[in-house]
Amino acid sequence: MTAVPVGGQESLLKPVTDGITCDNPVLCQALGICSALAVTGFVSTTAVMGIALLFVASLSCFVVSLLRNVTPHRVRLIVEMLVISVLVIVVHLFLQAYWYDMSSALGPYVALIITNCLILGRCEAFALRNGPVRSALDGFGSAMGYALVLLAISLIREPLGHGTVLGVQVMPEAWLPMHLVSGPPGAFLAMGLVVWLVRTIWPEEEPTEHPEAR
Repeated sequence: MTAVPVGGQESLLKPVTDGITCDNPVLCQALGICSALAVTGFVSTTAVMGIALLFVASLSCFVVSLLRNVTPHRVRLIVEMLVISVLVIVVHLFLQAYWYDMSSALGPYVALIITNCLILGRCEAFALRNGPVRSALDGFGSAMGYALVLLAISLIREPLGHGTVLGVQVMPEAWLPMHLVSGPPGAFLAMGLVVWLVRTIWPEEEPTEHPEAR
């Protein structure tokens, strides 16, 4: 049995680590945030949305990569949207059948995963040019980076806006809920705070100028 080269392991995991860190879809690209930020008022809804996104992004990239050599280029977007739509419908029906309260709490926002440009972007940019396993890992990494940022936002909004985390009271009884944080503007304020903290701790490297460009 031959050992797998360390470089091969690193290259296989690179799409995952990049999606969480240097190519994070929220921190670096600000992709698909408007509909998703609506569910960050509570940690529970944010976690379920993140899991749904992980499922849809990973499998859609996997399937699109499998079909990339048999899909005509002119209809590729239709095929990609069809694959994403079917997976989102599966998630939506699963929640309605087995977790109706959560499905009601999420409202239409699970269905809006179909229009999330993060997933379509990874299918176009990566899955059409790489194998199924790497594509699935790329979708997983991007969705994981996306979900972690949303979870951080919800961990700011729920305690300050409602005094709870996962329904458990964490603030003093005399705590006055901050309606600005729990409302729609609070989602963007919390996101700005998270982005600022991350960029402060891990600043972006300035692009180096090529000597020949001078």
